[in-house]
Amino acid sequence: MEQWDIYDENKQKTGRTMNRNDWNMQPGDFHLTVLGVLRRPDGTYLITRRRMDKEWAPGCWEVPGGGVRAGESAEDAVKREILEETGVDVSNADGGYVFSYKRVNPEEKNNYFVDIFRYTMDIPDSAVHTQEREVMEYAFATLEQIQEYGKQGVFLHYDSIKQVFTD
Repeated sequence: MEQWDIYDENKQKTGRTMNRNDWNMQPGDFHLTVLGVLRRPDGTYLITRRRMDKEWAPGCWEVPGGGVRAGESAEDAVKREILEETGVDVSNADGGYVFSYKRVNPEEKNNYFVDIFRYTMDIPDSAVHTQEREVMEYAFATLEQIQEYGKQGVFLHYDSIKQVFTD
């Protein structure tokens, strides 16, 4: 079972771990997730659409991301998640960490921090190889398209991360 580090409210590791997706967190405990925004020099962004058979948010658009494994840095996690979900290696891309946000959900027992990364590189369509069990399609979307998906409520985390698309 994949393990995640548990962080305190100040985003410091507590020395404890939890099983991945074990939503039974104590008050004041957090886990860390990452999101990776990939921008091409032409100003378009690589976005993926979740498969329709996904339990949570089927058919929604998103950027690559996921949980940070125990002992893993956020930067290593986002690079791993991007590679797993899109086949794109951002190791030599320009960019990096942009900002974080925190969510406290006591009713769900799921508190977390999200570290947002943005990378810029020329990504040919031929370089994108999506993860079939997670992704049904991908697109290189304009800022306007992403904003429209956000307004429609079909772009995950949009309100929390929209500034990463316009900075």
